[in-house]
Amino acid sequence: MPGSRAWADRAKRSAATLRERRAQAEARHDVGAEAERARAASARRTRARPPDPVQAVPWGLRVAAEASWRLVVVAAALWIVMWLIGSVRLVALAFAASLLVTALLQPTVARLQRTGLSRGLATAVTAVCGFVALGLAGWFVVWQVLDNLDNLSGRLQEGIDELKRWLLNSPLHVTEQQINDIAARLSDAIGTSTGKIASTGLQGVTVLVEVITGVLLTMFATLFLLYDGKRIWEWTLKLVPAAARPAVAGAGPPAWRTLTAYVRGTMIVAMIDAVFIGVGIYFLGVPLAVPIGVVIFLASFVPLVGAIASGALAVIVALVTQGLFTAIMTLLVVLAVQQIEGHILQPFILGRAVRIHPLGVVLAVSAGGLIAGIGGAVVAVPVIAVANTVIGHLHAQAGDDTAGEPTAAPPAGEEPAEQPEQPPAQPSDPE
Repeated sequence: MPGSRAWADRAKRSAATLRERRAQAEARHDVGAEAERARAASARRTRARPPDPVQAVPWGLRVAAEASWRLVVVAAALWIVMWLIGSVRLVALAFAASLLVTALLQPTVARLQRTGLSRGLATAVTAVCGFVALGLAGWFVVWQVLDNLDNLSGRLQEGIDELKRWLLNSPLHVTEQQINDIAARLSDAIGTSTGKIASTGLQGVTVLVEVITGVLLTMFATLFLLYDGKRIWEWTLKLVPAAARPAVAGAGPPAWRTLTAYVRGTMIVAMIDAVFIGVGIYFLGVPLAVPIGVVIFLASFVPLVGAIASGALAVIVALVTQGLFTAIMTLLVVLAVQQIEGHILQPFILGRAVRIHPLGVVLAVSAGGLIAGIGGAVVAVPVIAVANTVIGHLHAQAGDDTAGEPTAAPPAGEEPAEQPEQPPAQPSDPE
């Protein structure tokens, strides 16, 4: 019957639909069970896996450890450099001195070239005049010392006698017997040291040979730096890796300007100190005023320490030869000139070319003196000044390079961040 067949078809369709829904429910149950089993297995693996050691160490300790090994590497590199410099100390000091002399004489070579002289002739004229001037200054100092030696010996004896009378009449209650005992002990000490002085004569000859060798090396290197400094710099740049060569080449001119400004400014300040202090002690009647002025000029190239040592020398000579009042007046002259130097001359002459904190100057001079003696103390401050300029230039260049890099593209599917609208460029005013 048609009704029976229709009913049977509906029943079949209902049964098929029921089976399909049952199959879907079973499939969903199987998927859920499989996911649950996967989560349980992952949890078991996570519990069984040990924690990452890097994540177990605190962040601050990791930073401290990474900074520490980098500092160790830097310290080892500096130690190796200092050891190499100490091994060839004579050559290193001679080359450093030649750089200072070249920085002082190179502007003169440039001026002579602008007048029409060739590079070689301008270098020869500048070098000969500079070395002759240094030789005449040294001869003049030796001549003044030898010429005033007898007078100084007599005044020294008078000063010792005056000091002895002051001690006898002072509230210190020093007796003449005690003074004689001290003099006898000094005489015995000098007598026992005579043999040691004689035994170190060979060492003194060796030092003299080293000094002469250093002077000749300095003159030789100065000639070549004045004549061929540009090509020497270009050859030096070839030793630098190609990636860092542009940065090093860009840092060279500012470093040389800093060195030139330091040498010329220090020479001017040293000359002013020597002239004013020398004239002051000359009018006070202190003997050897000119040699003391030359010593002050040379000692001024060692910042802070040199000024103190040379001023103390002038005061001691005044005390021994002229008495306490002259020594006090000499001390006032030295202090006045040094105050003018520190607060007026150095800021005005050196300006912003050499920007080093006084603590850095003291530490640099101390370290240079420990490493290479007086020569190291002389070259320590210009080395620090040049290093400061180079590091500042490299930092500025690194900042410019970072600012010029393109920004990273946004991830797929994200809109790029909106850039702030730039105002229209204003036309520059014609000068």
